Amino acid sequence: MELSVQLYTVRDALVADLENTIDRIAAMGFTNVEPYNFAADPDRLAAALRRNGLAAPSGHAPLLSANQDDIYAAAQSLGMRTVIDPFVDPARWASVEDIAATAAQLNDAATVAAGYGLRVGYHNHWFEVETDFDGRTGLEVLAEHLDPAVVLEVDTYWVAVGGQDPAALLERLGERVQLIHLKDGAVDRDPTSQVAVGAGRMNIEGVLQAASMVETVVVELDDSAGDLFAAVEDSRRFLLARADA
Repeated sequence: MELSVQLYTVRDALVADLENTIDRIAAMGFTNVEPYNFAADPDRLAAALRRNGLAAPSGHAPLLSANQDDIYAAAQSLGMRTVIDPFVDPARWASVEDIAATAAQLNDAATVAAGYGLRVGYHNHWFEVETDFDGRTGLEVLAEHLDPAVVLEVDTYWVAVGGQDPAALLERLGERVQLIHLKDGAVDRDPTSQVAVGAGRMNIEGVLQAASMVETVVVELDDSAGDLFAAVEDSRRFLLARADA
């Protein structure tokens, strides 16, 4: 299982100084990152990652609303394995028919991605798990309609915010989940309540046990009232200490 960090966490710093921000992430000891909006300037990002010996096994991009060929070409140049669509409008999670239509779009995106040697995934927020469809969450309905080639990156924090037990949902989704987002906090929709992994209300141990077979664990904070770089570094230390215990 590889440990990564979602660069959206430090987005303001990236905009201000991409090179120094990547240097700071590498100095913490991370060897993997998960970029977002990477097709905007892939060459500059690739140079910064290469200089620091960082890999980008996955990245976020709006696959269902942007030029997929541009995204996949950028992902290929960055050495990615998986391109993940991070958001589908909440209005499209209200019925099985709408969810099935989203799955069909992701399946089509995966067919194009395969030509670039890439895989497609989807990342959830809270609204994909709030609605009940005969005992299934919207995310589970999505999984039922996805081609086997499409994977899930389950954001375990947003699952909890949506009222579900993240560990139980991970177990139900099984091998479909190849990546998880790991974050901590007050477990509410206020992103500024998020804190370093291990410092909030999430059952991190239960999540990690349920996700023991995933490829990549990605640390992320959508925001925080505290210092984001410190929270990222503290998250890494917590997870390494757990692994060594």
